[in-house]
Amino acid sequence: MNAAPNRGKNLRVAALAAGIAVGMAGLAYASVPLYRIFCQATGFGGTTQRAAAAPEYPIEKTITVRFDANTAASLGWLFKPEQIEMKVKLGEQALAHYRAINHAKDIRVGTATFNVTPPAAGVYFNKIQCFCFTEQTLKPGESVDMPVAFFVDPAILDDPDARAIDTITLSYTFYPVETPGAASN
Repeated sequence: MNAAPNRGKNLRVAALAAGIAVGMAGLAYASVPLYRIFCQATGFGGTTQRAAAAPEYPIEKTITVRFDANTAASLGWLFKPEQIEMKVKLGEQALAHYRAINHAKDIRVGTATFNVTPPAAGVYFNKIQCFCFTEQTLKPGESVDMPVAFFVDPAILDDPDARAIDTITLSYTFYPVETPGAASN
């Protein structure tokens, strides 16, 4: 007599548990793209923004942008900024250059991650053109110039948490990309 009501309850609990498990798997799968979208929208963790062009009218206030470069040892590249720092007017498009040299004896493919510090500046640091948007392939001994076109949004002055920032560091780290051909070697 009690078996029928208990069976119905057990089925509901099992369905709820299965639904939670499926939901957790879906969230785990979607967490990386959702986190990337969140960081891009908010500048969280120094994530920079992408822009089509700089504002039409820059303002006279300047900010110092420092450049940093790091490389995973397994990539076999020398990667460095061509300038240590530059002063730019807020809203003015600037162009910085990095150089990568493949010291390995084979073709290497790399991809760059990036961020800015302090993190509060990320939402105001806008890249127009960047090598970090695509994978980079270098032949043995090949050297390549990697330009970055950017501007710092004048709206940084309206943010009480960011208006006192006078130096921003743009940092890149290159990592190897495993290609199907490289895996078989």
